[in-house]
Amino acid sequence: MVSLTQPSAEVIRAFLASQARAPLTYGAVGGTVTEPPPGYVVDHTRAVVGRGDLAFVRARTALERWRQLSLGWVQARPDDTPIHPGEDVAIIARRCGVWWLSACRIVRVVDEPGPIRRFGFAYGTLPDHAGIGEERFLVELDEATGEVTYDILAFSRPNWLVTRIFYGQMRHLQRRFGRDSVAAMKRIVNDQGTTLDESDGRRH
Repeated sequence: MVSLTQPSAEVIRAFLASQARAPLTYGAVGGTVTEPPPGYVVDHTRAVVGRGDLAFVRARTALERWRQLSLGWVQARPDDTPIHPGEDVAIIARRCGVWWLSACRIVRVVDEPGPIRRFGFAYGTLPDHAGIGEERFLVELDEATGEVTYDILAFSRPNWLVTRIFYGQMRHLQRRFGRDSVAAMKRIVNDQGTTLDESDGRRH
């Protein structure tokens, strides 16, 4: 869905309601948690964003609050969508003076203890999405080194005619998203001027 104005909360609710019964647009569901399928472009961004337990809690809370997508030019709505399989969320991006509204569904949640603690989730595309594929966001704490790592893995191909025509621009935005999302996570994890309520991730 493309709009000349920023979509309102009502428009977003109606948009997601129209996608609620729609199937995912690809077959390799969970491929970002196991192995990406052939026939798609794969993007993988991985970076150390902090150290220690508090950094991991901050990074995990950021994912739970969709803050890895709060980048100014892109955002998730509603940003209180629970991180549970089957939940639908709208991804809004602003480019070339228009707003692009795409629908995704959470397909996997990762929450693993152990010497490398992991938390994250993957969502896949619904029919009203500019692309076809899946994206996974993951934070890890290596207990041995104390490093907290943020990892984004996606496989995709264009869906709409306009994204096929302007596929080079789409690839530019996908690469930019990886860089901007890592930068946002580093700021969140290392922001010493605030504390986070671990129950809802809000600043105080």
